[in-house]
Amino acid sequence: MRHTLPLAPQFYVTAPQPCPYLADRMERKLFTSLQGETAQQLNDGLSRQGFRRSQNVLYRPSCADCAACLSARIITADFQPSKSQKRVLKRNQRLERRVSAPWATEDQYELFRRYLDSRHSDGGMADMDVFEFAAMIEETPIRSRVIEYVDTDTKKLVAVCLTDVLKDGLSMVYSFFDPDYEKHSLGTYIILDHVEIALSGDLPYVYLGYWVPGSPKMGYKANFAALEIYKQNEWRPIGQASDHEADTHPLSTAPIAEQVANISLPDLPAHRLKP
Repeated sequence: MRHTLPLAPQFYVTAPQPCPYLADRMERKLFTSLQGETAQQLNDGLSRQGFRRSQNVLYRPSCADCAACLSARIITADFQPSKSQKRVLKRNQRLERRVSAPWATEDQYELFRRYLDSRHSDGGMADMDVFEFAAMIEETPIRSRVIEYVDTDTKKLVAVCLTDVLKDGLSMVYSFFDPDYEKHSLGTYIILDHVEIALSGDLPYVYLGYWVPGSPKMGYKANFAALEIYKQNEWRPIGQASDHEADTHPLSTAPIAEQVANISLPDLPAHRLKP
């Protein structure tokens, strides 16, 4: 006789720590491991419910007294660049896109260090060494790509994005760029180029990570047209930033048990046990 057990993922909660986006708040994450032959399927299913990937972990903010972090994605078929975004595209015409398997290089790490030192010297990644950087890039159990942008005039690597390929879109895991190219708005350009890549591959969405109303670090994401946010277990148009002020209220977050119960898991294969 054989028995079957479902391969249901187990969810855990991190200890509270200072929030990197909103002052005087504590951050907490709900997470599960991402491994084995079901990793791609699980990543696809949970990404549609506001989860993000970091190496072999899927996580979603689950703070005790705040629900401000809202997963955001662009509907590629409906997207139209603004006038300023069109200028960004024109300004970066000389950049060449290069796509490869997730493999870390010395040039990438050097650019990464310069980016952190300029933009996030006091952030959680500030002390990341070359081995930790390689792990961030290379430790992926799903279909991932490294997208590099090279200045064809100088032959210089100026921007990099680690990108996951989902069933329904592209998920921008982490991007960084040359601080000397500040006038080129490379952060915006990388997103615009990902919309183009997704459209060419008939992928309906580009997942941007979290938009946090009230956070200067994350406010730029609201500048993109056709933007949706994941809120109250569904995707909806972002509307006005002021519409989401209540998400920072202490009673805005459901209990952990309720959050886990509302997660819809994909149909994962059962594990067969011999008698």
